[in-house]
Amino acid sequence: MNNLTIIQRLQKDERNAAYTAQGLLPVFQIHTQARILLIGQAPGSKAQLSGIPFHDLSGDRLRHWMGVSEEIFYGEKMAIMPMDFYYPGKGKTGDLPPRPFIAEEYHPTLLRLMPHIEMTLLIGRYAIAYYLQGRMGRNLTETVRQYQTYLPDYFPLVHPSPLNMRWLKHNSWFEADVVPQLQARIISLMR
Repeated sequence: MNNLTIIQRLQKDERNAAYTAQGLLPVFQIHTQARILLIGQAPGSKAQLSGIPFHDLSGDRLRHWMGVSEEIFYGEKMAIMPMDFYYPGKGKTGDLPPRPFIAEEYHPTLLRLMPHIEMTLLIGRYAIAYYLQGRMGRNLTETVRQYQTYLPDYFPLVHPSPLNMRWLKHNSWFEADVVPQLQARIISLMR
């Protein structure tokens, strides 16, 4: 199975019919040679329209945290597989949560296409909760603070959304201590 086959399968899935009817494509980036996998929440509205994952302010901040250029971020050594491949819509305090069936039914197939993944960045609470089932800290903040516990396989991160400015302000240790470690690991894996 390849990207095109998976895209066709997603488009035929009746649960995605509203997106397909609008001509919207699923948003993800799979490279068979990828060494780093990013699993985020779901594409934002701008990323959905462009068809490019993290093609928004969240992506700018994430690339800054990772210390990588757009060329590297969208290159063949990185893959992006959100918890939902479509923008789920707006809720009261932000975007709606990703639909669970995408991760449950489509992630295993995509993961098999990427045998060289050495580290997965779990971005935001939905990805962290799904992939660290039963192994999380008492909350998102503690899980991110204890990122070393999940290495080398997983590196949990808070979502880089502009809506998280308050969290970043109250948790200055993240950019002071965690971001440099993230950058060092990425440099090591990109060699």
